[in-house]
Amino acid sequence: MRKSLTVSRLVVLIGLSIALLIPGWSASYGPGVEKEGVRPLRSAIFDVRHELKVMVPEGAKRVRIWFAFPQEEDLAQQVRDLRVEAPYPYRVERDSEGNRVLYLEAENPNEKELTVVESFTVSRSEVRSGVDPSKARPLSDSDRAGLERYLRPDKYVVIDDSIRQLADQIVGDETNPVLAARKIYDWVLHNVDYWVKDPKTKKASPVGSTTYCLIFRTGNCTDFESLWTSLARAKGIPARIVYGSFFKPEFDGQNQDQSYHCWAQFYAPGVGWVPHDVSVADLYAGDFATTPDNEALVRRTTSDGTYGSDPERVNYYFGNLDERRVTWSIGRDLILSPRQDGDPVNALAKAYVEIDGKAHPETKGWVRKLTFRERT
Repeated sequence: MRKSLTVSRLVVLIGLSIALLIPGWSASYGPGVEKEGVRPLRSAIFDVRHELKVMVPEGAKRVRIWFAFPQEEDLAQQVRDLRVEAPYPYRVERDSEGNRVLYLEAENPNEKELTVVESFTVSRSEVRSGVDPSKARPLSDSDRAGLERYLRPDKYVVIDDSIRQLADQIVGDETNPVLAARKIYDWVLHNVDYWVKDPKTKKASPVGSTTYCLIFRTGNCTDFESLWTSLARAKGIPARIVYGSFFKPEFDGQNQDQSYHCWAQFYAPGVGWVPHDVSVADLYAGDFATTPDNEALVRRTTSDGTYGSDPERVNYYFGNLDERRVTWSIGRDLILSPRQDGDPVNALAKAYVEIDGKAHPETKGWVRKLTFRERT
């Protein structure tokens, strides 16, 4: 075990060195380097079962399935012993952001239900970026050209005059990208509340929307990160949203879906890609009342079930990530491979399914279940 950990850290350090030289590389983030006097990076190992069930309507002629796949390029996680069970031939493709995606299709299927299962073990490390504003510098013209994809809007991550004006008000004359990103992070924390705090009056949007989050000042993780990303991009800070899932301790070994979670990354020249998780940080940004209506929802929103006023946690989630998660994909408005018949896919947090050229809806058309057991 000792030898395995040493090799793993060496791989991470080499990967980080390469990543800092390639601004647009999707794997250019990972655990921070341990320093003398600093506590060791936390890590955890999970045995995972990822199941997709597709309900096939009568008379369907062609079923196409794109199923979220654990990303090997994420330097914070190592995937091994990956197995796939599927009723039809499958292959692993890459989408427009470079994410690995499991793809299969069925012509004139006789089954009323198709089941695909991914089983794997993931070793996940805490991410500690050690973000240092003194090392950051503004984007150069070449940086801007190489990262253009992460400076323009997506369908629901809008950049309009109102967003630009608000971003200017928040950031002011700050030109350091790390300090500007932190100003936006703090503004979102002080002006938006996660919907689970008051589920009777607050709701999330179904698509992850900047506009919704700004108007109603609430939402889920994708709403939070959409708003933050819009504001960052409006100030010329390249940003992107990462989709994954938490492994919540109370569900260890239970037949309970882990749903999905998302966080964001921004790019600062001289530093690299920096993660943050402003939506989870919101559960530690001040006290709020817990009741029978919200206590379970709040507890299940964070990675380890904790919540409540904790300034250290708020600071931690700017530049760092806990180890109880897995990465499925990066980006919005995805073009899949083979190309889907429908519009760009908003995000691939779970799966995307088309039947006879039309998007098949989640819940009524398919369900995903993610379960796990943690190794000790």
